[in-house]
Amino acid sequence: MSASKKQAADARKEANKTVYMARLVDNPTSPRKTRIMANVIRGKNVDYAMSVLKYSRRESAEKLLKLLKSAVANWQVKNEGARLENADLYVKTIMVDGGRMLKRIRTAPQGRANRIRKRSNHITLVIADRNEENNNTNTESQN
Repeated sequence: MSASKKQAADARKEANKTVYMARLVDNPTSPRKTRIMANVIRGKNVDYAMSVLKYSRRESAEKLLKLLKSAVANWQVKNEGARLENADLYVKTIMVDGGRMLKRIRTAPQGRANRIRKRSNHITLVIADRNEENNNTNTESQN
């Protein structure tokens, strides 16, 4: 590995230390249905997002709530000394991408067959601490 690649890899590793994320792969729900709930919680505080997801009746809300709890747990692992109550966590980004599609056949009139596409999705959820981001922007502006 060359020196420049090593430096780039080290920089990526250092940047990933401050990224708190969780991923759900092959969620068997349509991406369109999941994006509705994802748009509701995007940019909101974690406490607010959890309460919205907890009381929502949509199927994808349950999966998103579990994913959000996983991201918060990842934040706690990387910040052992910090208290969750003091942190101002919010949903920084949430992406719902299309996953694999199961193709099935349903019988149709006159001997025909219609194709049914059972869609799935991949969800990537990133949370961040507003206090930490404010500290980073303040130190950058002072330099």
